[in-house]
Amino acid sequence: MLKKGFKQLLAEANAEIEILQAGETLGLAEDADVVFVDVRESHERQQGYIPQSIHASRGFLEFVADPEGPMHNPLLTPGKRLVVYCASGGRSALAAKTLKDIGFPRVASLAGGYQAWQAAGAGKAGERV
Repeated sequence: MLKKGFKQLLAEANAEIEILQAGETLGLAEDADVVFVDVRESHERQQGYIPQSIHASRGFLEFVADPEGPMHNPLLTPGKRLVVYCASGGRSALAAKTLKDIGFPRVASLAGGYQAWQAAGAGKAGERV
């Protein structure tokens, strides 16, 4: 038997991170202090993404977030507010907790993920970032 299943890990993550509803995030895409982080896989991102978001798939998140990591993205800085999203909210909650654990103080997860963001009235991004 596992010590912790995914449900327990998600519950623990959700108890420790900020969770934003899609409507709260629509205006944040234009805020220079906010970085949207897409933790979905590349094939999911090809279906659309939040404009100006950066891609850091969940499997490579630590390597992209750590300034000493081989894949570091300089847009991921502790001074920015990070809004992490996936398809429906599970992976982003776990990723947000990971980012918080490694030292990013202002991290939130988008509840319902990209699906909720689109349902709130946003469209697909036209350009890759």
